Amino acid sequence: MGEYDGKPADVVPVRVWDRPLRLFHWALVLCLAGSWITGEQGMLEWHERFGLTAIALVVFRVIWGFVGGEFARFSSFVRGPGAVVSYLRETLAGRHPEHAGHNPLGALAVLALLLLVGTQATLGLFANDDILYEGPLYHLVGSSLSGTLTGLHHQLFDILLIVVILHVVAVIAYMVFLRDDLILPMFTGMKRLAPKDVPARVRRTPWWVALAILIVCGAAAYGLTLLG
Repeated sequence: MGEYDGKPADVVPVRVWDRPLRLFHWALVLCLAGSWITGEQGMLEWHERFGLTAIALVVFRVIWGFVGGEFARFSSFVRGPGAVVSYLRETLAGRHPEHAGHNPLGALAVLALLLLVGTQATLGLFANDDILYEGPLYHLVGSSLSGTLTGLHHQLFDILLIVVILHVVAVIAYMVFLRDDLILPMFTGMKRLAPKDVPARVRRTPWWVALAILIVCGAAAYGLTLLG
């Protein structure tokens, strides 16, 4: 991959982020915001709906990470610790290695957020508020274990919030210090790359595959509410 040298260069627009990935990203942003607001306001029925939606979205993203477009696939961006260390070293030294898709640090953020959101939402299935609300799977664990899982649900939110804040700060830092806009491409799907960084072959997956996967994930998440 090329390196950022602070000088203008010939670039070409390349569609990197496919539409299903972009819709997933912003849907998850709205879902997390909705979960936070409804949780703080005690709107637990809506909080549950946002949680179930988050589960459907996370499962969709995991599946899409294997069958989706080129840069949505985990195989295109998940690397070992050595790649992360090397990327950080190069970036801190002023040589910002460019990546068509997620860079090694961004890959860590993707994996961390999927794990945290998925775990957080799953814990919520077993939670209760000690008054009227019981999660859809509360009956499977009983009062005592539900209390423990509810506590973990609250504690994990703090960790999730920290990771989200770090992610936002990193995105802003990339824009300000590295002149690398990560936000606009997540709306348009397009990134401007040096010709040498343009992949020779980019796999595409039909939109209807994403729609079918999302419908199945949504139905499965809704099915959890019928287990009570």
